[in-house]
Amino acid sequence: MRSFVFLFWLGSTLFWAESALGQTRPTVPAIAPIPRQPTVPVSSDVLSRTAIATSETSIGSVAPSLAPPAGVALPDSGIVFTAEEFYQAVLQHNPIVKQAALLSQEAQAQVQQARGAFDPRLFSTYNRKNFGNTLYYDKWQSGLAVPILPGGLDVKMTYDRNTGKYLNPENNVPPTGLIALGLSVPVTQGLLIDARRNTLRQAQLAINLADADRVSLINKTLLDAAKAYWDWYLAYQQFRWIEQGYQLAQTRFVAVRQRALIGDAAPIDTTEALITVQDRLVQFQQMAVDLQNARLGLTTFLWSSQEGAVPQPVDLPLTVIPQAAPPDQTSQVQLQELLSRAAQQHPDLLKLVNKQQQLTIEERYRRALLLPKVSVEASLLSRGPLSDANYDGSSSYGFQSNNHKIGVDLAFPLFLRAERGKLRQIQLQNQQTGLERQQTGRDIVNEVQRSWNELVALEKQIITQQQTTANQQTLVQAEVSKFQLGESSLFLVNSRETKLIDLLIKLEELRTKHQKALANLWYAAGSNVGSR
Repeated sequence: MRSFVFLFWLGSTLFWAESALGQTRPTVPAIAPIPRQPTVPVSSDVLSRTAIATSETSIGSVAPSLAPPAGVALPDSGIVFTAEEFYQAVLQHNPIVKQAALLSQEAQAQVQQARGAFDPRLFSTYNRKNFGNTLYYDKWQSGLAVPILPGGLDVKMTYDRNTGKYLNPENNVPPTGLIALGLSVPVTQGLLIDARRNTLRQAQLAINLADADRVSLINKTLLDAAKAYWDWYLAYQQFRWIEQGYQLAQTRFVAVRQRALIGDAAPIDTTEALITVQDRLVQFQQMAVDLQNARLGLTTFLWSSQEGAVPQPVDLPLTVIPQAAPPDQTSQVQLQELLSRAAQQHPDLLKLVNKQQQLTIEERYRRALLLPKVSVEASLLSRGPLSDANYDGSSSYGFQSNNHKIGVDLAFPLFLRAERGKLRQIQLQNQQTGLERQQTGRDIVNEVQRSWNELVALEKQIITQQQTTANQQTLVQAEVSKFQLGESSLFLVNSRETKLIDLLIKLEELRTKHQKALANLWYAAGSNVGSR
């Protein structure tokens, strides 16, 4: 009676397990080593052939639902979307990168605006008064003013034509009008630098500031993109190892069930094997969700764009897989090159250098304002042209040294408190910027060194973890051999195998950290991994 009940319980358990797990798999004699995922190299236009050409935009798309556990596994090989191809796609199509390019264009527009202060200017003024059938005055002046960049000069040419009974005598001109050609020259204040040239030079330096901001924004975008790519890589590797572990557990359960049916294994071992399958199934389902979320994080940076068109978001096809983590090796030569690059090209340092140059120009301008404001205006005069019939051959009213007009303008504040206060403020700002530049340079060197130390440490940890994984693989194979000989238990086999999977995942985590540390190293040096 007890034997009948036990067989009934065993048959019910196996029937339920088979229904829950789906189609059974053939029995395998041992657990084979878990191989690394093979990859298929592709050309550099992988994004155009996969993500852009064959994918719909993410607007209105629905994420694929999870398939049954036995069908979720990725193919053994697929189209490899390398990190370098991903970086180039981000540099070419990402809207943030395109937005960064607009910063330089905006600065160039500001330069053009500052140059507008030196544009030639046409002007004309007309005044007329008629009262009681009497023309008091009729005055008309037209001219052209041309600012000259060197020296702050203004070239001015005017034509006056004035008539009227009550015209001011100083406005009397010949009947044909009066032509004046002259200069306005600042003698002290404004001779070397004035407000117009100060604005223009600072706007020109602002181009370098905008370019540094552009580089900084691109570097930050590439750093975030690199982290998203290697998060995708880690999620893919975790999914792959857990999926293979789940398949191995499922295969082992079928084998143990068959052995239990023929009396070669203890029936309780089927429960042990089933628990392992169920535990790995939960992990497998969670890894599938994590992989989908990691793919979504990657597609945040993927866009398609054409000249003059609005960029459109794209999704990666399901057949695209990440590349294997490259075994990058570091050397002291690379460290010195990165430090040299950071000292010369780091955008944070370039911004401070250009800001200090702007303050230096502003300081020169403020010093010039301490001088008296003296300007001299001189013009040569000539009457308007006469017709040939009225021309008498006289040149006494033509352009001669005797026919001239001279004026001097002088202004000087007595205390100069506003000018001296502003000058002192600019000097202090210049000193603060210089000190900030020194501290920033030191911080950059330390950050590069810290990133370098982390990178070197991770390389050593990866080597150690590879050795540990290889040793654990040997231990698993030995435990399987002992189990087949009846000298071990299923619990020990599952424990050894679970430990192996954990070590493999930890190895991939170290490789992911290594690639992120490499991207962070280039970012600390003022560059990005896409420009290596």
